[in-house]
Amino acid sequence: MARIGIVIVLAAVIGSMGAAIYTFTEYQTNVIETVAGEKVKVGPVEYIITFEGTHKGDKEDQPENIFVKIGITAENISNEKTLLSGKQFYFVDEIQQKHEAVYGEFSAKDLLLEGLEPGEPIERTVQFDVPFDEEKQYKIIVRPEKDQSSQDVAMICITNC
Repeated sequence: MARIGIVIVLAAVIGSMGAAIYTFTEYQTNVIETVAGEKVKVGPVEYIITFEGTHKGDKEDQPENIFVKIGITAENISNEKTLLSGKQFYFVDEIQQKHEAVYGEFSAKDLLLEGLEPGEPIERTVQFDVPFDEEKQYKIIVRPEKDQSSQDVAMICITNC
């Protein structure tokens, strides 16, 4: 009788371990690394991220450090409309610290929140207020919007790759 109990307990442990491993692999983040100018797919959107340079803002929006501007070309490759937001993009410095986008009206292409129709690419820009050194390597992280149900995350090198 004790042997049957041990077999049942072992089967339960092995079964729960199998379920845990399956869940872990199913929901683990898939990091896609690439460099500026190359296409990368995150969820239902295909992106091309470019480094557009730095600037000191305008009369209304002055940076604490300097604004780093990136260009974003995004195309929805699904059959349904999806969102594109500036909050999906993070600037990563040489010590792996993340910086969120800064919103202003620097140009007509600035991204805040936008609906992205299937098959219609758009070009937008996003700024980050960060200390910037031309000699260091910087990256952009692109995360999917919550409604995109994707575990993909892109890590795009934009300088000194």
